Amino acid sequence: MTAQAASTIGIERTPSNLGQRFRARRSTYIRQMIDAVHAERGSCRIIDLGGTEHYWRLFEPAYLHSKNVSIVLVNPLPTGTTSGIFTYLQADACNVTQAADNSYDIVHTNSTVEHVGDWSRMKAFAGEVRRLAPRYYVQTPYFWFPYEPHFRLPFFHWLPRSTRVHLQHQFTLGHRQRRETIDEAMQSIEEVRLLDMAQFKCLFPCAQMIRERLFPFTKSLIALKNSPPA
Repeated sequence: MTAQAASTIGIERTPSNLGQRFRARRSTYIRQMIDAVHAERGSCRIIDLGGTEHYWRLFEPAYLHSKNVSIVLVNPLPTGTTSGIFTYLQADACNVTQAADNSYDIVHTNSTVEHVGDWSRMKAFAGEVRRLAPRYYVQTPYFWFPYEPHFRLPFFHWLPRSTRVHLQHQFTLGHRQRRETIDEAMQSIEEVRLLDMAQFKCLFPCAQMIRERLFPFTKSLIALKNSPPA
């Protein structure tokens, strides 16, 4: 994930009522993982790639403390200082050189993989997810859902790239301000690469795949691995 992309993710994750409902539902999977780890070792070390402290307000502080949870938030830009259960780590989520293999219990990442760059970067990111912990939770918006959540337009991500660049150059789209130059518009468009199910499975072949639905449509994909370390 580039620094420029990282600077927009927090804005795009601004809570909405619908978004909050989905995140509350997702929290069930994460609680199950935390509970399993705590039962095994009496604590739980989480590394959140591209994460924010605000996201973890989904969980009651008393619950996180009762499970002795500690959370490392990884971002390419400095985003905060150590506070309570949270530690901030400035690093590339595709190459977290500061962390050894299986140095955490759970890798968590919410709406980040689509921001890290091209396919080779996505593969590197997925490799880090699998390397850093035996359990992981990865969520990403689904390419075939008709509404693009970053630019907040229906069918936007299905348009030719040249059309998307032109629109970003001319208009503010969602929380993404109009770009003054074609170069800036190109960068904005290339910061988001949504995945379909086949691509997502390729990145996380050992995970359970969960389709998060809104009415008849698959809205998001979740890759879940909640098995104990070998």
